[in-house]
Amino acid sequence: MLKRILIIDDEPEMVELIEKYLKREGFQVITGNTGREAIRLAKSQKPDLIILDLIMPEMDGLEACQVLRRDSLTPILLISAKGDDTDKVLGLGLGADDYLTKPFSLNELVARVKAHLRRCDYAKKAAPDTGLDFIACGSLEINTRSHEVHMGGKPVILTSKEFELLYYMVQNANQVFNRETLYEKIWGYDSSGDSRTVMVHIRRLREKIEEDPNKPRYLKTIWGTGYKFCAN
Repeated sequence: MLKRILIIDDEPEMVELIEKYLKREGFQVITGNTGREAIRLAKSQKPDLIILDLIMPEMDGLEACQVLRRDSLTPILLISAKGDDTDKVLGLGLGADDYLTKPFSLNELVARVKAHLRRCDYAKKAAPDTGLDFIACGSLEINTRSHEVHMGGKPVILTSKEFELLYYMVQNANQVFNRETLYEKIWGYDSSGDSRTVMVHIRRLREKIEEDPNKPRYLKTIWGTGYKFCAN
Protein backbone atom coordinates (compact mmCIF):
# COMPACT_ATOMS: atom_id res chain seq x y z
CA MET A 1 0.00 0.00 0.00
CA LEU A 2 1.30 3.44 -0.93
CA LYS A 3 2.29 5.73 1.90
CA ARG A 4 -0.02 8.73 2.15
CA ILE A 5 1.47 12.21 2.62
CA LEU A 6 -0.59 15.28 3.55
CA ILE A 7 0.85 18.60 2.29
CA ILE A 8 -0.52 21.82 3.79
CA ASP A 9 0.77 25.14 2.42
CA ASP A 10 -0.98 28.32 1.30
CA GLU A 11 1.39 28.72 -1.67
CA PRO A 12 -0.12 26.73 -4.59
CA GLU A 13 3.19 26.64 -6.47
CA MET A 14 4.96 25.12 -3.47
CA VAL A 15 2.22 22.54 -2.96
CA GLU A 16 2.29 21.58 -6.64
CA LEU A 17 6.08 21.26 -6.67
CA ILE A 18 6.24 19.07 -3.54
CA GLU A 19 3.25 17.00 -4.68
CA LYS A 20 4.82 16.32 -8.08
CA TYR A 21 8.13 15.30 -6.51
CA LEU A 22 6.56 13.01 -3.90
CA LYS A 23 4.31 11.32 -6.46
CA ARG A 24 7.37 10.66 -8.60
CA GLU A 25 8.87 8.91 -5.57
CA GLY A 26 5.82 6.65 -5.29
CA PHE A 27 3.79 8.39 -2.58
CA GLN A 28 0.07 9.07 -2.51
CA VAL A 29 -0.47 12.79 -1.86
CA ILE A 30 -3.31 14.80 -0.31
CA THR A 31 -3.15 18.60 -0.29
CA GLY A 32 -4.68 21.54 1.54
CA ASN A 33 -4.05 25.25 2.03
CA THR A 34 -4.95 26.15 5.62
CA GLY A 35 -4.39 24.97 9.16
CA ARG A 36 -8.07 24.09 9.50
CA GLU A 37 -7.82 21.91 6.41
CA ALA A 38 -4.81 20.19 7.96
CA ILE A 39 -6.91 19.16 10.96
CA ARG A 40 -9.90 18.09 8.86
CA LEU A 41 -7.85 16.10 6.33
CA ALA A 42 -5.68 14.50 9.01
CA LYS A 43 -8.81 13.12 10.67
CA SER A 44 -10.55 11.99 7.48
CA GLN A 45 -7.61 10.76 5.38
CA LYS A 46 -5.31 9.32 8.09
CA PRO A 47 -2.00 10.27 6.41
CA ASP A 48 1.25 8.53 7.28
CA LEU A 49 3.08 11.87 7.48
CA ILE A 50 2.12 15.56 7.42
CA ILE A 51 4.13 18.35 5.78
CA LEU A 52 2.87 21.55 7.38
CA ASP A 53 3.71 25.15 6.48
CA LEU A 54 4.27 27.49 9.41
CA ILE A 55 2.67 30.70 8.09
CA MET A 56 -0.90 30.32 6.79
CA PRO A 57 -4.24 32.16 6.99
CA GLU A 58 -7.06 31.24 9.40
CA MET A 59 -4.86 29.03 11.56
CA ASP A 60 -1.07 28.98 11.36
CA GLY A 61 1.08 25.88 11.35
CA LEU A 62 2.03 26.15 15.01
CA GLU A 63 -1.58 26.18 16.18
CA ALA A 64 -2.50 23.40 13.76
CA CYS A 65 0.45 21.33 14.98
CA GLN A 66 -0.67 21.75 18.58
CA VAL A 67 -4.23 20.66 17.75
CA LEU A 68 -3.06 17.70 15.67
CA ARG A 69 -0.84 16.48 18.49
CA ARG A 70 -3.82 16.18 20.84
CA ASP A 71 -5.23 13.27 18.84
CA SER A 72 -2.44 11.91 16.66
CA LEU A 73 1.17 10.74 16.75
CA THR A 74 1.54 11.04 12.96
CA PRO A 75 4.98 12.49 12.10
CA ILE A 76 4.80 16.23 11.37
CA LEU A 77 7.45 18.00 9.29
CA LEU A 78 7.18 21.79 9.54
CA ILE A 79 8.35 23.93 6.63
CA SER A 80 8.80 27.70 6.75
CA ALA A 81 10.53 30.66 5.16
CA LYS A 82 11.33 31.77 8.71
CA GLY A 83 14.71 30.42 9.67
CA ASP A 84 14.68 31.93 13.15
CA ASP A 85 15.73 29.46 15.84
CA THR A 86 12.87 30.68 18.03
CA ASP A 87 10.26 29.42 15.55
CA LYS A 88 12.10 26.14 15.10
CA VAL A 89 12.31 25.51 18.84
CA LEU A 90 8.68 26.55 19.33
CA GLY A 91 7.48 24.25 16.55
CA LEU A 92 9.41 21.28 17.87
CA GLY A 93 8.23 22.11 21.36
CA LEU A 94 4.60 21.91 20.22
CA GLY A 95 5.13 18.38 18.94
CA ALA A 96 6.57 18.64 15.42
CA ASP A 97 9.10 15.94 14.58
CA ASP A 98 11.22 17.96 12.19
CA TYR A 99 11.69 21.42 10.64
CA LEU A 100 12.92 22.55 7.23
CA THR A 101 13.65 26.15 6.27
CA LYS A 102 12.65 27.41 2.81
CA PRO A 103 14.20 27.35 0.31
CA PHE A 104 15.16 23.71 0.72
CA SER A 105 16.31 20.93 -1.54
CA LEU A 106 13.46 18.65 -2.63
CA ASN A 107 15.91 15.77 -2.42
CA GLU A 108 16.46 16.61 1.24
CA LEU A 109 12.71 16.85 1.85
CA VAL A 110 12.15 13.42 0.31
CA ALA A 111 15.07 11.98 2.28
CA ARG A 112 13.56 13.24 5.53
CA VAL A 113 10.09 11.98 4.63
CA LYS A 114 11.48 8.53 3.86
CA ALA A 115 13.57 8.50 7.03
CA HIS A 116 10.57 9.29 9.23
CA LEU A 117 8.38 6.70 7.52
CA ARG A 118 11.10 4.06 7.61
CA ARG A 119 11.61 4.53 11.32
CA CYS A 120 7.87 4.45 11.99
CA ASP A 121 7.61 1.16 10.11
CA TYR A 122 10.58 -0.24 11.99
CA ALA A 123 9.11 0.77 15.33
CA LYS A 124 5.84 -0.98 14.48
CA LYS A 125 7.33 -4.21 13.12
CA ALA A 126 10.69 -4.84 14.70
CA ALA A 127 11.10 -6.74 17.93
CA PRO A 128 13.16 -4.85 20.51
CA ASP A 129 16.87 -5.63 20.59
CA THR A 130 16.61 -6.37 24.29
CA GLY A 131 14.11 -9.16 23.66
CA LEU A 132 11.97 -7.65 26.41
CA ASP A 133 8.39 -6.48 26.05
CA PHE A 134 8.55 -4.48 29.24
CA ILE A 135 11.27 -2.31 30.77
CA ALA A 136 11.03 -0.80 34.24
CA CYS A 137 13.40 1.71 35.78
CA GLY A 138 12.27 3.22 39.05
CA SER A 139 8.81 4.69 38.47
CA LEU A 140 9.30 4.64 34.69
CA GLU A 141 7.71 1.74 32.80
CA ILE A 142 8.02 1.17 29.04
CA ASN A 143 6.10 -1.37 26.97
CA THR A 144 8.37 -1.79 23.97
CA ARG A 145 5.77 -3.48 21.77
CA SER A 146 2.72 -1.31 22.38
CA HIS A 147 4.89 1.82 22.80
CA GLU A 148 3.05 2.68 25.99
CA VAL A 149 4.89 4.55 28.72
CA HIS A 150 3.81 4.96 32.34
CA MET A 151 5.29 7.06 35.09
CA GLY A 152 4.22 6.16 38.61
CA GLY A 153 1.42 4.07 37.13
CA LYS A 154 0.02 6.97 35.11
CA PRO A 155 0.10 6.92 31.27
CA VAL A 156 2.52 9.27 29.52
CA ILE A 157 1.64 10.35 25.98
CA LEU A 158 4.71 10.56 23.75
CA THR A 159 5.09 11.40 20.08
CA SER A 160 6.75 8.78 17.88
CA LYS A 161 10.08 10.61 17.96
CA GLU A 162 9.92 11.16 21.72
CA PHE A 163 9.38 7.43 22.20
CA GLU A 164 12.19 6.51 19.80
CA LEU A 165 14.60 8.86 21.56
CA LEU A 166 13.64 7.62 25.03
CA TYR A 167 13.77 3.97 24.02
CA TYR A 168 17.16 4.36 22.33
CA MET A 169 18.63 5.99 25.42
CA VAL A 170 17.10 3.36 27.71
CA GLN A 171 18.60 0.63 25.53
CA ASN A 172 21.96 2.36 25.94
CA ALA A 173 21.55 3.37 29.57
CA ASN A 174 24.46 5.15 31.27
CA GLN A 175 26.15 5.87 27.93
CA VAL A 176 26.77 9.51 27.02
CA PHE A 177 25.68 10.73 23.57
CA ASN A 178 26.23 14.12 22.01
CA ARG A 179 23.33 15.83 20.26
CA GLU A 180 24.69 15.17 16.77
CA THR A 181 24.90 11.41 17.38
CA LEU A 182 21.38 11.25 18.81
CA TYR A 183 20.03 13.24 15.89
CA GLU A 184 21.65 10.90 13.37
CA LYS A 185 20.46 7.78 15.23
CA ILE A 186 16.84 8.89 15.69
CA TRP A 187 16.19 11.13 12.69
CA GLY A 188 18.34 9.12 10.34
CA TYR A 189 20.27 11.70 8.33
CA ASP A 190 23.10 14.20 8.64
CA SER A 191 22.58 16.35 11.71
CA SER A 192 24.55 19.41 10.68
CA GLY A 193 22.89 22.50 12.13
CA ASP A 194 19.90 20.63 13.59
CA SER A 195 21.06 19.53 17.03
CA ARG A 196 18.48 21.87 18.58
CA THR A 197 15.90 19.27 17.59
CA VAL A 198 17.41 16.86 20.10
CA MET A 199 17.58 19.54 22.78
CA VAL A 200 13.87 20.32 22.40
CA HIS A 201 12.85 16.65 22.46
CA ILE A 202 14.96 16.03 25.57
CA ARG A 203 13.26 18.99 27.23
CA ARG A 204 9.80 17.67 26.31
CA LEU A 205 10.66 14.20 27.59
CA ARG A 206 11.82 15.66 30.88
CA GLU A 207 8.56 17.57 31.22
CA LYS A 208 6.69 14.30 30.76
CA ILE A 209 8.71 11.73 32.73
CA GLU A 210 10.67 13.66 35.34
CA GLU A 211 9.20 14.57 38.72
CA ASP A 212 11.24 17.79 38.55
CA PRO A 213 12.36 18.60 34.97
CA ASN A 214 14.89 21.09 36.35
CA LYS A 215 16.53 18.35 38.40
CA PRO A 216 16.16 15.28 36.16
CA ARG A 217 16.48 11.81 37.63
CA TYR A 218 16.65 9.94 34.32
CA LEU A 219 17.70 12.20 31.44
CA LYS A 220 20.90 13.84 32.61
CA THR A 221 22.87 16.56 30.85
CA ILE A 222 26.60 15.93 30.80
CA TRP A 223 27.88 19.46 30.34
CA GLY A 224 30.13 19.95 27.34
CA THR A 225 29.39 16.43 26.10
CA GLY A 226 25.71 15.56 25.73
CA TYR A 227 23.06 13.47 27.46
CA LYS A 228 22.67 10.09 29.11
CA PHE A 229 19.85 8.01 30.56
CA CYS A 230 20.64 7.08 34.16
CA ALA A 231 19.39 3.63 35.07
CA ASN A 232 20.95 3.61 38.54
